[in-house]
Amino acid sequence: MHRLRFPILPLLLSALLAGCSNLPSMRDKPKSVYQGESFAAEETFSRLFDANVDSTCEAARRALLSQGYVISKADSGLVRGSKHFQPAGEVHMEIAFNVVCVGDGPKQQVATAYVSAQQDRYALKKSNQAASLGVSALGSISLPLSSSEDALVKVASETIPAGEFYDRFFTLMQRMLRENTSER
Repeated sequence: MHRLRFPILPLLLSALLAGCSNLPSMRDKPKSVYQGESFAAEETFSRLFDANVDSTCEAARRALLSQGYVISKADSGLVRGSKHFQPAGEVHMEIAFNVVCVGDGPKQQVATAYVSAQQDRYALKKSNQAASLGVSALGSISLPLSSSEDALVKVASETIPAGEFYDRFFTLMQRMLRENTSER
């Protein structure tokens, strides 16, 4: 009987070692999102405009309005707007813009517009309704109902990183700025 255990022990040991080699190592751990932040001096999210803070933010407000965005806030130096999309039957998207205008130069004659846009994706989810019936001797009983309720649930959210997206917005802002100054 001892002879059977001895040949099995090396087999079990080799199987154990083979199993351990398939475990993910610490090197395979995915990087955290913040590690991808380069904080480089790129101008994807900002542009310098030859106008003061109020005129620059007004150009941003007009650019968003001209594209169907609803403005939720427009104060001195700040514009917020959003637009809703439905690219598929059960998918809903929303793009929200945040524009901050900051004066630059000795007399604040020019301004930098800092822009970021966030895209949120929602999906239609169905949830079945259930009713609970409490009976003191038996406890509570859940009964399924035949109705279901639909709800939009946020399934993804990200800051839009595309440089071309912001380039188009800044170009439209520049056009709105020129049109606004030529009207004066």
